[in-house]
This record gives sequence, C-alpha cells and structure tokens, in this order.
Amino acid sequence: MDQISAHLDRGWDLVQKGDAASAKGCAERALAVDDRNPEAHHLLGFVAQIEGAFDEALEHFRHAIDLDEGYFEAMIHAAEILIHPLGEFDDAIRMCDDALDYAESDDEVADCILLKVDALLGKGDTNEARRAMVMLPDGPFTNPGTTFLVGRAFYETGDVEKAAALIERAATEDPQHADAQYYLGLVRDDRGDMRGASEAFLRARALDLLLAPLPWSPESEEFAAIVRTVFTKLDVLLARFVREVDVFVVDLPGAEVVVDGLDPRALLLLDRPRTGPEETPTDRGRLFVYQRNVERSAGTLDAIEEHLQLAVEREITTVFLDQPNPEDHKHKHSLN
Repeated sequence: MDQISAHLDRGWDLVQKGDAASAKGCAERALAVDDRNPEAHHLLGFVAQIEGAFDEALEHFRHAIDLDEGYFEAMIHAAEILIHPLGEFDDAIRMCDDALDYAESDDEVADCILLKVDALLGKGDTNEARRAMVMLPDGPFTNPGTTFLVGRAFYETGDVEKAAALIERAATEDPQHADAQYYLGLVRDDRGDMRGASEAFLRARALDLLLAPLPWSPESEEFAAIVRTVFTKLDVLLARFVREVDVFVVDLPGAEVVVDGLDPRALLLLDRPRTGPEETPTDRGRLFVYQRNVERSAGTLDAIEEHLQLAVEREITTVFLDQPNPEDHKHKHSLN
C-alpha cells in the first residue's frame, strides 16, 4: 500500500469511528504528497459536511469531480448538500443527471433518481418527480437503506399504497431506523390507524433522542437567544397574538403530546391562552420550541433564525387565523 492510500484508508476508518478531526488530518497529509488526489478532496468534503461547513464541503466535492470527472460518490454527496441545506435544486438536478451517466449498479441508479426526486420536490414540481420515479430500478438493492428511501419517495410523491409496503419492510428489518419508524407513523396516520401511528411515532421519537446533537448545534442559551431575536422581528400584526405567551425551549415533543396527535418532528407547538367561564384569560398561552427538530429542518446554524421565524409565523397563522380549533393542526408532516 502506498503512502497516499495508507493516509486515506486511515482517514475513512476514522470518519466511521466519529473522529472527524483526525480524518481531516489524514486527508491533508495525503494532499501534501499529491495535491491533485481526488479522493483526498472527497474525504475533506465529507468531513466538512459532517461538521456543517457545507459551502466548504461542496467546494471539495467539486474539486474532486474536476480532478476525476467520473467520481460518482463525490457527485452524490455534492447533490445531497445542494438539496439540503443549500436549496440549490436546479444545480442538484444537473449533478444527479451527470452522476447517472456513471452509475453502474441498480443501487447507484437509485441513488441518482431518489436525489433528483428530492430536488424536484424541493422545487415544488411534484408531477416531474412522479415522472422521475418511473426510472427507478425494480431492485432488489444491495444497500438495505435503499428500500426505505424508495418507500419515502413514493410517499412524498403521493403514492401511499406503494410506499406502505416498502416502509413497513424497512422498519421491520431495521427497528433502530428512526426515519423508517417516522414514515411508518405517517403512512399509518394516512390510513386511519391512529394507535399504530402513535406507536411508530413514539419509537421514532425515542430513537431521535438517542442521536447525538449535530456538530454545529448551539448551546441551549444560544438557541434561546435566537428564539428571542425571532420574536423581536415578528410582524406587528402577528406579534400581538404571542406578546404574552410563555416560551419553553426543549429538545423534542413529549411522549404525551405525541400520543395526543402532535408530529414528533414538529418544530413548534403553540397553545392558545385558556379562558375562564366568562371568557377571560386564565393564562398567557405557551409556545414550545423543539430545538433538535428546528436544527434538523434548518440544516445549518446560520439558517436557524430565518427558518424559525417562518415556522413561528406559520404556527401563529394556523392557530389564531386559519382555524377555530388548534387541535386541527396536529399530525401534520413537518419534516421540512
């Protein structure tokens, strides 16, 4: 094994063990030997992606592709970042189409098509996303995670029946797969199985709690400061509804509200002020902000404030302006 390969093999091994900083050092040592090594740039991009430095990661992935135009893995990772958190959907679609030219297996073709579907859905082009789904191979797939991803894509494009069997299989084969459990809850909810949905949602919530915070996750006080800033920037017509509410920042929704129907990946829960027998307020209302869900949905530290502001505005509008009954906004798919 040559020196560069030794550094890179060690780097990928360290990434798998969660030691991103040491993996970065391995990639940099490989580049010191050969600054045109595409795999070293790919490894640096992967480390930057893990650490939340998405612009830097994309730069490394693109550099790797420039050095090796058929570098499939770098194309796939670049497309992932372009979709979320960067939201550059047209660039992501072009990257997926380029990667498709180099896909050699059913799994690789599926990777390209599924990412393209995500990008099309991000653009709001559901019809084109459905057309792209026709290109998916039938499988079976080598990667067990692909079954879930295909099921999720069918769900997101509106085909619950095709999604159901695939998601059920993925959740059964890997009971520790939080996303599979979450989508199983969504499928069961759509089919009217409230108890089954609650059970799946509770499993998803429990698995989400086991996940380590994102590398860029702010401390609780810093996050609370972002929440306070959001409140100062609310439109005056909306701010009047929450001027007196008590705000609580917690990691995730409690099990009891999930059983009551709240999406376990909801970003917020706003309770109206309760009133007494003469319609006079007996409390000030409460707003629960679920930090881990906000971070997952925002994708980057810099995006949290804007993302949270939009979520608060939607919640106020839903609870106070769109409907008389605040219970009606529960059990909504709130992943993004």
